[in-house]
Amino acid sequence: MLHFQEAGQGTPVILLHAFPLSSELWQPQMAAVPDGFRFIAPDLPGFGASPGFDEDPSIEHIANAVAGMLEHLGLRQPVILGGLSMGGYAALAFARLFPEWLRALILADTRAEADTPEGKQGRDKMIALAESEGAPAVVEQMLPKLLGETTQRERADVADTVRGIAAKQSATAIANALRALRDRPAALDLLPQIQVPALVVVGDEDTLTPPDMARTLASNIPNAKLEIIPRAGHLSNIEQPEEFNRALRDFLSEF
Repeated sequence: MLHFQEAGQGTPVILLHAFPLSSELWQPQMAAVPDGFRFIAPDLPGFGASPGFDEDPSIEHIANAVAGMLEHLGLRQPVILGGLSMGGYAALAFARLFPEWLRALILADTRAEADTPEGKQGRDKMIALAESEGAPAVVEQMLPKLLGETTQRERADVADTVRGIAAKQSATAIANALRALRDRPAALDLLPQIQVPALVVVGDEDTLTPPDMARTLASNIPNAKLEIIPRAGHLSNIEQPEEFNRALRDFLSEF
């Protein structure tokens, strides 16, 4: 069973965090839940206070773990599911596996494409780094790509927050998540089949999953809206939380 935090009451909105972090990533959103909504942010397998994978790590396993949490919570009605980066990959896997449980989809700073061969090699190198030097080494290597230029220049506090969350994660969790990310299939074929409203969000300074990849998502999902967050990189929800929360609030106002 996944550990989770929650805030608010009403329509459930599930928020899946990025790699190599935990549900703490969503603090700016948990502190600003719109009236009539219940935000639930789980720690994905191995991260935060959640148990690790009990089988070979995969994005589908993460989606199944989220489904198990929903069953445990008695959430039988369709939910609004959101994910950022790794959380977005898991949200797309959930949409493939459990379309009947979806009321809407939020995809932030993520993509439908699989890793390239070069990307897979990069994952393998990071697995070796995690196993030899631990979480702090991984986040230090990733930080320039996780945060946009504006944040790196003007918001040292955000970098410190990301370091602090990542440093709490185990090397095993990081290595297993990297294996799941490395081996995940492309989801491009799924996008036209998504029949629920979708919000696609991306930071305009995101270099890991840049705006063109967000445009691919938004243009291939039949009922999708694209929001580009200025002065934000890959972790747009904590780099520019007010703008991210506005986009989220505007989208949720339709439900």
